[in-house]
Amino acid sequence: MAIPDLMPHPVAAKYAVLVDVGYLYAAAGEVLLGAKERKEYRVAADELIQSLQKHAEERISGELLRIYWYDAARDRVPTVDQRVIAQLPWVKVRLGNLNARGQQKGVDAQIRSDLEALARHHAVTDTILLAGDEDMVPAVEAAQAYGVRIHLWGVEPPYGTNQAERLVWESDTVEVISADFLRPFFSRAPQPVPVTPPSTAPSPAQVFAGRTPVKPHAKPGQVAKLGPSRPRVEDVGEHVAQKWILTRGRDNIRDLLPGPILPTVIDTELLIEAEKELGHSLRPYPEARVWLRDGFWARVYREFDLGVGVSSK
Repeated sequence: MAIPDLMPHPVAAKYAVLVDVGYLYAAAGEVLLGAKERKEYRVAADELIQSLQKHAEERISGELLRIYWYDAARDRVPTVDQRVIAQLPWVKVRLGNLNARGQQKGVDAQIRSDLEALARHHAVTDTILLAGDEDMVPAVEAAQAYGVRIHLWGVEPPYGTNQAERLVWESDTVEVISADFLRPFFSRAPQPVPVTPPSTAPSPAQVFAGRTPVKPHAKPGQVAKLGPSRPRVEDVGEHVAQKWILTRGRDNIRDLLPGPILPTVIDTELLIEAEKELGHSLRPYPEARVWLRDGFWARVYREFDLGVGVSSK
């Protein structure tokens, strides 16, 4: 008669990674570059996320549920970078609001809510929390009450500490991410072109300096397929550009650089929005895609009194 195996079998962990981007960026910017504001540096966020994911896999033997990326944007309208991050596999972008003073609102509440919900529904056995605010403590305690282990990650400080002492106490394990680990993903932002005070950022004219405005023109011998008219498509492109300027703001025009080729995310959004307005697909009409981009750029150029540009796509 076989003797039953009464030894407990190890249960594979299932874990999530919750990242307070405001804390991560600010702490890394300070220790690596001595920077006080995010505009002073650039971050290769997609590569950073991949490295954090690999680091987590080396620390916890189990299955990753997903990475939660908590950031902020004005009126919760995602930037181009945030839209790119949102398309990464296993990444969920959560956005709080960014007020006029550059302060994040609602981010901590989202982190606390997700941390408690994941534990309450037994979605994870472990959670990696990359944060430093003492406001996280009640959510950490609640998650632990449901049996979830909390692994706190922090960023190496230039001196002292950059995490709340009580948050460190309450976590099950604590690890400090070294400056050397983060250094490949952070670089100092290019210095802005000097302008007349009080402005501290390049004007639209300076941003587009050197670009030769030309009138839109059809390619020689180009014959359009039967489809929407060029004036109608260009009008729609201008309308979408106007909505983009209103929702993202004039400052975000720099997200379109170097132009005139649109970033893939915005180009796709332009096509989708145009098809909604036209009521049918533009995908069978490649020349209409060109007209659409021409209309978009025409509106952008006119907004800043720079003439008319033509897409090169």
